[in-house]
Amino acid sequence: MALKHSDLIYDWNNVPGAAFKPAGRVMLTDESLRDGLQSPSVKDPTIEEKLRILHLMEKLGINHLDMGLPGAGKRSYADVERLAREIRDAKLKIRGNCAARTHESDIRPVAEIQDKVGIPIEAATFIGSSPIRRYVEDWSDDFLLKTTESAVKFARSLGLEVMYVTEDTTRCDPETVKRLYKTAIECGARAIVICDTCGHVTPAGVTALIRFVVDEIVKPSGEQIRVDWHGHCDRGLAVANSLAALAAGADCVHACAIGIGERVGNTQMDQMLVNLRLMGVSPWDQQDLTKLKDYCSAVSRATGVPVPANYPVFGEDAFRTATGVHAAAVIKAIKKNDIELANAVYSGVPSHLFGLEQVIDIGPMSGKSNVLFWLERRGIPASDDLVERIYNRAKSSDHTLSEAEIRECMEIDRSTESRNVPRT
Repeated sequence: MALKHSDLIYDWNNVPGAAFKPAGRVMLTDESLRDGLQSPSVKDPTIEEKLRILHLMEKLGINHLDMGLPGAGKRSYADVERLAREIRDAKLKIRGNCAARTHESDIRPVAEIQDKVGIPIEAATFIGSSPIRRYVEDWSDDFLLKTTESAVKFARSLGLEVMYVTEDTTRCDPETVKRLYKTAIECGARAIVICDTCGHVTPAGVTALIRFVVDEIVKPSGEQIRVDWHGHCDRGLAVANSLAALAAGADCVHACAIGIGERVGNTQMDQMLVNLRLMGVSPWDQQDLTKLKDYCSAVSRATGVPVPANYPVFGEDAFRTATGVHAAAVIKAIKKNDIELANAVYSGVPSHLFGLEQVIDIGPMSGKSNVLFWLERRGIPASDDLVERIYNRAKSSDHTLSEAEIRECMEIDRSTESRNVPRT
C-alpha cells in the first residue's frame, strides 16, 4: 500500500493547541490601489492597469477593494468612478470602499460616486489616534471625539456605510481606543479598522489589542460589527501579525500585492492567500490560486516595484535550486512520477497549487545529476564529454550558469565531434 504524502511529514503546525483557527469567517480587503500607492517609489497605474488588477482580485476571491481616495483630486475621482462602474457592469462579487479623511470634503465625493454608479460603497473614514500623534497635531480628546461623531453621522446621512479607521491604534492608550470606537459605533459605523500604521506591534500585542476591542467594545455594543486588521511590515511581522489578528477575533485583513505601501510596505496579500490556503482556512482551502502569480506580476509591472528573486513563492528563486544535494532529492522524487512528492521534499510550499513548478539549474554547488537532469528535460543527449564539460564550467564559475552559457558548452561539444569525424 502506497504511503500518503501526509504520512511522510510530521506537521508540528497541527499538533493539539498549535493549529491555526480563525475566530470566524475570514475576509480580505485589497489596498493595492490606494494604500499601496503611498510608497514614494511606486507609480500610479493607468486605469487600464487598475481594471486588469481588479479582475485578477475577483478571480482570487478577494472580498473587498479600496478603490482610492476620490477627494484627492480629479484623477483619483475619475479612477474610482471607473472602477465602481466596472464592478457594477461586470457583476463582480468584490465590494468597493473608498478612503476618506474625517472631513466632509473627502466624504462627499464617495457619496456622489455611489449615487452616480448605483452600487454600495463603504466610506473608510480615518483619523489618527495615538498619544504621539495627538501631541504633534495639538489634538485634544474632545476634538477627536467630535470629529469622529460628525464624520460618521455625515457619511450615514448621505447613505454611506461607514468603516471607521483609527490610525496608529497599536500605539494608542486603551481609554482612547474605547472612546473612539464606541462613539463611531453609536453614530452608525458597522465596521472598525484596527491599524498598525507604523509596523510597531508583535503578534502577542496584536492578540491583546484585538481581544480588548472585541471584549470591551464590540460585544457590549450589541451590534453586528466587522472587525478589520490593517498592518504594516516595518519589523517584518505583517503576515504573522495578520494571522494573529484573525486568530484573536478579527474578521478581515487588509493587504497589498507583493507588500507595496509606504516605507517598507503593507501586509503582503499574496502571502496571506498562500498561508490561508496551506492552513486549510475556508474558503481559501478550495480557492483556485493559480492566477496569484499573474496578480503579483500585474501589480509589479503597473507600479514599477520589482519582485525580489528570493520573494516567497513568486520570486524567481522560490522553487529553483542549483545545489547538488537538494537537486538530487528533487530529481529522485520527480523520477518516481510524483509531482506532489517533488514539490514537498525540499519545499514548504507545494508549487503546483499556485501554477508553478520546481526548477533545477546548474551552478558551482551542483552535482552531475543537475547536469544530467537539465539535459534530459530538454531532450538533449547526455554524452560523457558534454556532461563533464558543463560540470567543469559550473565548478569554475562564481554564479549559476545561464542557458546561453550551457549551450556554449554544447556548441564546443558539437565542434569537437565534427573535427573527429573521419574523412572518407
